[in-house]
Amino acid sequence: MRTLCIATCALALVMSLCACPSAAYAQEDNTIVVDGSTTVGPIAKAFAEYYMERHPEVNITVSESGSGNGAKSLLNGACDVADMSRFMKESEFKAAADNGIMPVAHVVALDGIAVIVHPSNPVKGLTVEQVRDIYTGKITNWRQVGGPDKDIVVASRDTNSGTYETFETMVMNKQKMAAGTEYYGSNGAVHKKVSNTTTAIGYVGLGFLDRKVKGLEVNGVFPSPETVKSGRYPIARPLFMFTNGYPKMGTHLYAFVTLYLSPEGQEIIETIQFVPVTSYAAGGSATAKKE
Repeated sequence: MRTLCIATCALALVMSLCACPSAAYAQEDNTIVVDGSTTVGPIAKAFAEYYMERHPEVNITVSESGSGNGAKSLLNGACDVADMSRFMKESEFKAAADNGIMPVAHVVALDGIAVIVHPSNPVKGLTVEQVRDIYTGKITNWRQVGGPDKDIVVASRDTNSGTYETFETMVMNKQKMAAGTEYYGSNGAVHKKVSNTTTAIGYVGLGFLDRKVKGLEVNGVFPSPETVKSGRYPIARPLFMFTNGYPKMGTHLYAFVTLYLSPEGQEIIETIQFVPVTSYAAGGSATAKKE
């Protein structure tokens, strides 16, 4: 139930910030710049498309340079919204304070990190320990976990990724990955590698699961919005949008970063296979709430 605790605490943080908005916020205009996580990217892009359709005078650009770079962009004043698939580090908060920036977290969704293989791979599931042993190099051949007699090609997100850092904490227990591990700059790149390599293994956000790859059960639980929502899937985390202070109510920035609280925002999040935080906290789905 670790996911439930993380999500509940994070949501409580956001609600407390809503009650006490900061005086520091991005100056309102018709341009919003978003940068950061490739996991949160699909949510930000879908929100931007939805918002700009209803507000043609607003231009929202979304870049995906990784969670760490998103934090740096916010700290340097290069973006209005930093997408992050992990919480900001203490060192990032300190750097922000030194620059006169006050990062405020908006928990927009929950996500599971899916361990993926090629669809032709007969392996259906692994334990967290087996996944860790593959990434540390203890397990190097698929036959060691019930698969074919073929060497495992190990694909990981790069070390600047929030997804990497979550995986490092929740799966690797801070153990180092094997020397032969291949690192990729985005979820899409890991997905492409695994979909084109019959012996590969990788990990991506839930929104990147499709028929071109096969998600594995972890500890007997398949990665899905339902299992993340219930707290049963063991590799799950909240997803964030950070702003400099709490945005002023009535501005486009405020409306954009709080879109996840609306039924429309929840529906968008569910459509792209993530889990709405608000409906999760209430114990139901966004669809159920509307019906």
